[in-house]
Amino acid sequence: MPKFDKSKLPSRHVTEGPSRAPHRSYYYAMGLTEAEIHQPFVGVASCWNEAAPCNIALMRQAQSAKKGVKEAGGTPREFCTITVTDGIAMGHEGMRSSLVSREVIADSVELTMRGHCYDALVGLAGCDKSLPAMMMAMLRLNVPSVFLYGGSIMPGRFHGKDVTVLDVFEGVGQNAAGKMPDSELCALEKVACPGAGACGGQFTANTMACVAEAIGLALPYSSGPPAEILARDDFALMAGQTVMDLLAKNIRPRMICTREAFENAAMVVASTGGSTNAALHLPAMANEAGIKFDLFDVAEIFKKTPYIASMKPGGKYVAKDLWEAGGVPMLMRALLDAGLLHGDCMTVTGKTVAENLKDLKFNPEQKVIVPVSEAHAPHGGLTSLKGNFAPEGGIVKIAGLKHLYHRGPARVFDCEEDCFDAVQRRDYKPGDVLVIRWEGPKGGPGMREMLSTTAALYGQGVENIALITDGRFSGATRGLCVGHVGPEAADAGPIGLVKDGDIIVIDAEKGLLNIELSDEELAARKQAFKPKPPGFKTGAIARFAKNVGPARDGAVTTPGADQEVRCYADI
Repeated sequence: MPKFDKSKLPSRHVTEGPSRAPHRSYYYAMGLTEAEIHQPFVGVASCWNEAAPCNIALMRQAQSAKKGVKEAGGTPREFCTITVTDGIAMGHEGMRSSLVSREVIADSVELTMRGHCYDALVGLAGCDKSLPAMMMAMLRLNVPSVFLYGGSIMPGRFHGKDVTVLDVFEGVGQNAAGKMPDSELCALEKVACPGAGACGGQFTANTMACVAEAIGLALPYSSGPPAEILARDDFALMAGQTVMDLLAKNIRPRMICTREAFENAAMVVASTGGSTNAALHLPAMANEAGIKFDLFDVAEIFKKTPYIASMKPGGKYVAKDLWEAGGVPMLMRALLDAGLLHGDCMTVTGKTVAENLKDLKFNPEQKVIVPVSEAHAPHGGLTSLKGNFAPEGGIVKIAGLKHLYHRGPARVFDCEEDCFDAVQRRDYKPGDVLVIRWEGPKGGPGMREMLSTTAALYGQGVENIALITDGRFSGATRGLCVGHVGPEAADAGPIGLVKDGDIIVIDAEKGLLNIELSDEELAARKQAFKPKPPGFKTGAIARFAKNVGPARDGAVTTPGADQEVRCYADI
């Protein structure tokens, strides 16, 4: 077991020397021994709460992480932060809190670590925004850190088939279309989510869990086991042990999360047809590392990465299936064999990506991942769009999608609720382009997800229709749905200038998003543009709206490491 020199660690400010006797008295009050007080302090941060099944297994896993820290000579200090769970926040005002929570989680972890001078961090997260938020905090603080995902939910069973919460959202649309009776919907909702864990498809939580492994902040295989499988506790134990090894070697998150590591992460997202939210969270994480990696940088990786893992919602399989097929390492093995991954990137194991995969051979017997030579599509499951309707870009998930080109008249809504009501009434025509605006980071505020609306459309069986928004989509969204359109309506972007009947053209193959209006007409409309009064003037959401940047750059609210005066890890 290594000996640690506390004179070089942040915790010296609260544990060492006669002047810190009052501080030490608090630690004695909590039962720590003198030896434990003079060991490195490791924050064990979790997003545990009883808001949703995504988070309820995190405290159990945190206890194992603490045990690992203790066994390796550290003193763990457990604390919790918030989460906002999108599945419950979806389709109403609560969704305005979701993206804001990413910033609050990162800030709260930072402030707890700073305030108590912890030396290293094990971060556990289970749902959507909490995953990138925890990794953002790690990169911001730059203390040795290990990320641990809480695990996915097991699939439910309904009429002999695996189901997820997406089936329930789409069941709402089927119910409105008269295709599913109330009794059937009621029976489905009771079995779709059988226990603890995050949504089981390659939605945002599982996408970002894969990112954590691919970028090197999580242990290999650790994103795979579902929440209720006790193998998760073994990974938690290893996370606690590993963070002490990183502390001994002074391996920090920004040494791991290089530009090449972000490219690896984007490749894993694209190859699995992951959530469009990754194109928001990867730039936000890169910002914390002082790296420019915006929507278009992410999209460049998507364009050259083949789609090789058939994951829901665009494909066949759920997170449990990917784990049983060999997990993220098996996926990365396929990409590395094809010469796509950067194999020399450092990871929390203290080894490079290539070294971690050295003894792993691709298994052709499993069905979830195919070799690059047999890819389902030559380009990734997501793509960016740009044009005179989206000068700052937009993004669409194309995995499993046949409807890649659409030209039709705009049907404009100034909030999601109005569009959802129209969809429920089937008040639209085939060929329409439903435009939901004033839902961007600033204008929403909060950049809500539109899963209730898109799932209702899908459940109604409509194909010849498209949806565009300056808000976001859930990782569970499917269909020709373009999100993150920028500039947003609040910044007088073209999405704020469009009128009912204007013709919009979406070409996902060519990466184009245009409106058939002249530059002169767009300029005249911009001149006459009148912004909506702010929906919030007080509280956390108003503060977010005041400070947030564009979706293209990750919708962040603070400058990143490139503006840093002094790194916390060096205090």
